[in-house]
Amino acid sequence: MARAHHVLLVPGFFGFANLGDFAYFGHVRDFLAEFGPAVGLRGEVRVVRTVPTASLLRRAALLAESVAEMLRTSGGVVSIVGHSSGGLDGRLLVAPGVSLPTPVDVEPCARAVRAVVSVSTPHLGTPLAHAFNTILGQQLLRLLSLGTMHALRAGRLPIGLVVRLARLLRGRRAVPSGVVDQVFHELLGDFSRDRRLAIEGFFDSVGKDQDLTGQITPAGMDVFNASAVDRPGVRYGCVVTQARPPGIRSALRAGLSPYAQATHAIFVALHRITSATPLQRFPPISQEQAAALRRAFGRVPDVRANDAIVPTLSQVRGDVVAAAWADHHDVIGHFHGPTHVPPHADWVASGSGFDRARFEAVWREVAAFVAVA
Repeated sequence: MARAHHVLLVPGFFGFANLGDFAYFGHVRDFLAEFGPAVGLRGEVRVVRTVPTASLLRRAALLAESVAEMLRTSGGVVSIVGHSSGGLDGRLLVAPGVSLPTPVDVEPCARAVRAVVSVSTPHLGTPLAHAFNTILGQQLLRLLSLGTMHALRAGRLPIGLVVRLARLLRGRRAVPSGVVDQVFHELLGDFSRDRRLAIEGFFDSVGKDQDLTGQITPAGMDVFNASAVDRPGVRYGCVVTQARPPGIRSALRAGLSPYAQATHAIFVALHRITSATPLQRFPPISQEQAAALRRAFGRVPDVRANDAIVPTLSQVRGDVVAAAWADHHDVIGHFHGPTHVPPHADWVASGSGFDRARFEAVWREVAAFVAVA
């Protein structure tokens, strides 16, 4: 009988929704659990509990503990699928000779990993990290993250708050911090008392560890890439996402409802911040990687292309498992799909055109890649 092959899903930089019943990876987990056995993935699919803005060392340590627990209770082998900075956690865990702040013996955990798949991961950093690596930026990040929770719980945000959030992002250099706090507490007031207490406690603990924002800047990732070398025998793959550039077409694709246009304004602000300072240091991509990008996008994306969080070329590392027109959250199931059971709730209307069929196509490729590792 074949040994169990488990999949660990690692939330990323925007993984604040990984709290209680907020389903950051809900659709991905359900799909892999259902489809995985058909391609030979006979094991558990678990979501790793992590700290969204903690240092990569701490996040990788928490991942090591999750792997150790999986091996202790179920045996077998493991593959890691990380969204956003979650892909960096996987790379760091399996890097030969890594030392992590955990009592767990890391080397046996690393040897049990068969594949690391990064999804929309900033392997070369993201300029957006600079915007959040300030006191005001951290406050805006908390607000964006609370908005993610609200959208996952209720399916949408109050439109008045969406408009104000878009304005805050556009004018972030001149926004009094008290205004951000006011909007944050107004949005928090929509939750039940017990839920508010849980969220406030969560953000309090998160606020004590903000090292990740500095580490995923382009300069920070130069240091990471110089030390986190690949482990022989592990398959490395990536899912690459690109949002359609903001403009009249993207606005029309987003939908003409006031709510869709309001959330599209948030997308436009994030996309422009991410593309404002193009990354300067892109190693040449391979012929195979370039061919995969051309099949998906018609051409190799330029240095300003991004998914509203991470530059597209920053996401390319290892085999290109899948590539899609999608924003940063579309690819993990947060797109507009109200008729599916359970429904898909969009975080922002980017006008990417990503839907359930494309979602299933991406995650079939991920499952097949992991299964043969």
